[in-house]
Amino acid sequence: MTDTHITPEMDARVRTLSEALPYMKRFAGNTFVIKYGGHAMGDDELAGTFARDVVLLKQVGINPVVVHGGGPQIGAMLDRLKIQSEFVDGLRVTDKATVDIVEMVLSGSINKQVVTAINAAGGNAVGVSGKDARLIEAERLHRATKDPDSNIEKLLDLGFVGEPKRINPDLLETFERSNLIPVVAPIGVGEDGASYNINADTAAGAIAAALKADKLIMLTDIAGILDKSGALVSEVSPDRAREFLTDGTVNGGMIPKLECCLNALDNGVGAAQILDGRIPHVLLLEVFSDDGGVGTKIFDPSGETV
Repeated sequence: MTDTHITPEMDARVRTLSEALPYMKRFAGNTFVIKYGGHAMGDDELAGTFARDVVLLKQVGINPVVVHGGGPQIGAMLDRLKIQSEFVDGLRVTDKATVDIVEMVLSGSINKQVVTAINAAGGNAVGVSGKDARLIEAERLHRATKDPDSNIEKLLDLGFVGEPKRINPDLLETFERSNLIPVVAPIGVGEDGASYNINADTAAGAIAAALKADKLIMLTDIAGILDKSGALVSEVSPDRAREFLTDGTVNGGMIPKLECCLNALDNGVGAAQILDGRIPHVLLLEVFSDDGGVGTKIFDPSGETV
């Protein structure tokens, strides 16, 4: 008779797989749009775990669509080329010279780095930009500001900064029916063929809405939405989340992320989640864990499906 010794590590792995099985069955066939950016992109180890997580999602029947950012990498390239740029309300003012660099970095080096990492982890990733098949039709983003002294409103010229006007999901729906994982660079195309720099959060939310995705997952550099005492809000309804915007609970860079999530929910997305991308395997912890408590989930409890 063979003496088989089950170590605690082996037992923990088996229990984890067993716990994940109901979620694998539950989410099979679902579409998850994942905004990938922040610290998770700049750390090689985290980039590797992210790639493996995405491949696993695909292997168990989930359809991941990755939309990536790249602000720090764009800034580094502009500095190297000695091209000056400024920000207005967190948006990079983008002239013709700058948008050419933005497109080169986002659709070129960054997109292919993400694709390569996913492929190295055993997946079949394909890189596209919003210009491919006119996936993201864009128009110029208009912003206004008021002079504090005269109270006169002034229209700001942000150059080739755009916002999605229309999402054409046919290309991504084709990927859903295959073993391919799309990786999208947030460059939009105007009616005249011009390139537009689109905020990655905004692009991910618009794509999720067009696909009627089951989940919009946003990887950030903070734990999630924090209440006024600094404690993590694990779950919140859309109505309560809107109150966070008006009462000052949410501020700074989290405001546009939360607005993006709420807009996606208003347009048919099942749930939105804001996760800390600095946590290794945070995608798997949220999707396949009984414990929860990772990041913030925004959803309507009365109609929850995911």
